[in-house]
Amino acid sequence: MSRFAWPDGKRCAVVLSFDVDGEAGILGSGAALASRLSLMSQASFGPRVGVPRILELLARHGLRASFFIPGYVAELYPAMVEAVVGGGHEVGHHGYLHEKVVGLTLEQEEAILVKGIEVLRRLTGRAPEGYRAPWWELNPHSPGLLLRHGFRYDSSLMGDDIPYRLQADGGSLVEIPISWLLDDWEQYAYAADPPMGYVIETPAKAVELWSAEFEGMYEYGGCFVLTMHPEWTGRASRLLALDRLIRHIQKFDGVWWTTCAEIAAHCHHQPQP
Repeated sequence: MSRFAWPDGKRCAVVLSFDVDGEAGILGSGAALASRLSLMSQASFGPRVGVPRILELLARHGLRASFFIPGYVAELYPAMVEAVVGGGHEVGHHGYLHEKVVGLTLEQEEAILVKGIEVLRRLTGRAPEGYRAPWWELNPHSPGLLLRHGFRYDSSLMGDDIPYRLQADGGSLVEIPISWLLDDWEQYAYAADPPMGYVIETPAKAVELWSAEFEGMYEYGGCFVLTMHPEWTGRASRLLALDRLIRHIQKFDGVWWTTCAEIAAHCHHQPQP
């Protein structure tokens, strides 16, 4: 039995989310890496090739997704942002240079947050409603900071597999939980130097893992939030694997295909655990 009331009697929710780290995912780890052309080209594949392929796949299935884009990447690829918005997808905040905010002061973190908000507002015409922390790491002061700047939800924590409230000074945020087992980074990411990832898994293994977790979420009425990175899932064989996963989930009745923003809106109109 579900512990959460999904809209229209739906059994569970499914969110396809994409963290478009691009070059910011490398530069946020150190400016010296900018001269590593092979490493940077791997990062640029995501916005340049992966995102257009993903948008085409989503359009083919009539699905909308949540894209979390660092401000730097949004500035570097404004046409990509326009295409994401034009496809009816959500754009969320993902830092400016994919900065790891753990250990930063409130003032330092706020400066990054505001910079990213301003970029996304300029390019999309609206401030982002949702936030996903780079590296999925927050400070104790982060929830209050997000509330202060008008965010409705966060998607960085793992305290449940249904949405829950994240308390902070001045109110609460909706937390739309994620999980390492629903992240393509652990399956596909690899670089030799600096070391990134461990083993490049087959797409078949990833589909098997994610299908099993979806079936569990379906049984328990949970919130299946799949986190993908276009530089990994945008590769040809992996995109075909995502297509197979979508087709598998579509065989189940009562699935709410949605975005993080829509879940947050639903949560704001009902009591939360």
